[in-house]
Amino acid sequence: MVTARALPMGERAFLVEVDGLDEVLAVHAALAASPPAGVTDLVPAARTVLVRLDPRMLPIAAARSWALRAAQVAQPGDAAAGPLVELDIAYDGADLDETARLLGVTPDELAHRHAEARWRVAFTGFAPGFGYLVSDDWPYDVPRLESPRTRVPAGSVGLAGAFSGAYPRDTPGGWRLIGTTSAPLFDPAAASPALLAPGTRVRFRAVGAQSAASVSAVPAPRTGVSAETGRFTPDRPGLDVGAGAGVSDRGSEVDAATRPHAAALRIVEPGLLATVQDLGRAGAAAVGVAVSGALDRTALRTANRLLGNPEGAAAIEVTMGGWRAVADSDAWVAVTGAWGPVRLDGREVDPYAAHAWPAGTELHIDWFTHGARAYVAVRGGIDAQAVLGSRATDLLAGLGPAVLRAGDRVAVGDVPATPIPVAPPQSWGAPHDDELELDLAPGPRADWFAAGTALFDAVWTVTGDADRVGVRLDGPELVRARAGELPSEGMVPGALQVPPSGRPTILLADGPVTGGYPVIAVVTGACLDLVAQARPGTRIRFRHA
Repeated sequence: MVTARALPMGERAFLVEVDGLDEVLAVHAALAASPPAGVTDLVPAARTVLVRLDPRMLPIAAARSWALRAAQVAQPGDAAAGPLVELDIAYDGADLDETARLLGVTPDELAHRHAEARWRVAFTGFAPGFGYLVSDDWPYDVPRLESPRTRVPAGSVGLAGAFSGAYPRDTPGGWRLIGTTSAPLFDPAAASPALLAPGTRVRFRAVGAQSAASVSAVPAPRTGVSAETGRFTPDRPGLDVGAGAGVSDRGSEVDAATRPHAAALRIVEPGLLATVQDLGRAGAAAVGVAVSGALDRTALRTANRLLGNPEGAAAIEVTMGGWRAVADSDAWVAVTGAWGPVRLDGREVDPYAAHAWPAGTELHIDWFTHGARAYVAVRGGIDAQAVLGSRATDLLAGLGPAVLRAGDRVAVGDVPATPIPVAPPQSWGAPHDDELELDLAPGPRADWFAAGTALFDAVWTVTGDADRVGVRLDGPELVRARAGELPSEGMVPGALQVPPSGRPTILLADGPVTGGYPVIAVVTGACLDLVAQARPGTRIRFRHA
């Protein structure tokens, strides 16, 4: 019998906390065996399983009752053994010798112990397809690098703490690198995108440094990835947020080029940042994929409604303005969200309205005077290639279409059969970006902080360190009542993570799906739209939801 308790994680999720990894695997298996309608994601971590749900379909109290009942009857060891994946590895990592010295063994002995250990994937996180591997046969606790690398090449196999793991793509990282593999660790086009999904058993097979690495699995390996290269990483080297995993480096341009009769837009100036966004990808957090999608979901939905598109149709998210594009053929367009001059064929037009966009004319969205993100929706929607059911660009994971650049041609989908609706009489106004009041729902680790913390009393300020991954706030230090490190656990958009500095960060749609900083509270879904429009210098006050 597993001892479990439920911890709040905002209004749409909660954590089931247990004693350790064995219990996590058992509870995750029990929950995954019979999820009720409304459960959208189950994310195992070191000592918790995050349960995400749609409260319109399933009340959170009912979901908690179901999860705790399932956890109480789960038994460690009950989880069915996952498929066995065998990874060829060349023990040629840059840190192999130093790591062996730290552990008091020879490099050959370290490599031998690593290859002989029977590993299993406890959970994923950090990046899509990055599995945290544990083994009862592994006796070492390996310290992370004091200064993380800015770039770890895809295929690197590393050690950190009691874990081993392989990097599916080029990312920063602080693990000690002991080898390399060319196995296809993450393929968004596959039925099971992550090769190393939670519960998978893993064995490493040592090969020579000059050998071509390979992968074999029981059941059969996934199809759709070259067995010779085993690679799917972006064409451009390094951590390039403009490249999409499993998608052309110039995804939008390719879509337009391969549909010669399709309507398209030509980007003249992308501004500070322009990406394709829809309502995001749900249900893939367990393999390390964030929800992503539009940060101001209300603005995206409104733009699509004005044009008669489905609410979730893809549009272009423009950050801070400075965006220009020309229509290849006649189109209809609506701009919502952040506030600034909008000019169509040289004439200033209103936001929050549908406008005819004649072929050959330019739409210019000037630098914003209020708010941070506008949404350019076109009738028919942006027709970029879908990855895991969404056309959204995920900057942290590198999924979806590339960041838009000058000269790109962006395809437009088929025009809906329904007419453009008559816009309802409504007074639209500029987003408030001087001072915001945000509702906070309870977080799982509020008890890690001293009573009377300044969270609800202070005025916080949005710093310049703000993007689609998260918004860092400046203000008084939130003092810890508990010392020590928190094992990684599932995260949600809106989570207020508090790092050792004591100043919180609000995670947004491209944020990591697991993290090791305690979450003191969670911004409600409705208020996340307000955060999307916050600019550096915006003041924030928190209140209880």
